[in-house]
Amino acid sequence: MTVSLPQSVLFCCDHNAVRSPMAEGMMKRFYGTECYVQSAGVHNDIEIDGFAVAVCAELGIELARHRARSFDEMNNWGDDLSAFDLIVALSPASQRHALELTRLYHLKVEYWPVLDPTGLGETREAKLQAYRLTRDQIRERMLARFGPATVEGEDGA
Repeated sequence: MTVSLPQSVLFCCDHNAVRSPMAEGMMKRFYGTECYVQSAGVHNDIEIDGFAVAVCAELGIELARHRARSFDEMNNWGDDLSAFDLIVALSPASQRHALELTRLYHLKVEYWPVLDPTGLGETREAKLQAYRLTRDQIRERMLARFGPATVEGEDGA
């Protein structure tokens, strides 16, 4: 079975600080410019999470310059959600919000249940393990949904 990449994907979660930036970074790393990728949150009240930056750096994915953005902010900038082929919601709140925003469009919204690692773990290493688990859940879902990485030298591992 051949898997074709959508032309554009929007990943979303609650704050665009952990899960959706991880997914955006991995999608860009694994599939290059074959697909336009963005991410957003229901809110953008916090900046990128340092643990998310650290565990993605382990895969060679740079997130430190990510700036959190919300659906409302995207709309204010003129980004048209109907222009995306697929929205992937990584949290229940973002799924509800995406479905509400796209109810007038013929647009596919998928929900990938992914662990929210914030607040898990007592020690730094335990926190990193929780974030790695989230990162790996996203990577597994992404590779299962879109197929093997197409960027030379990338195997998604």
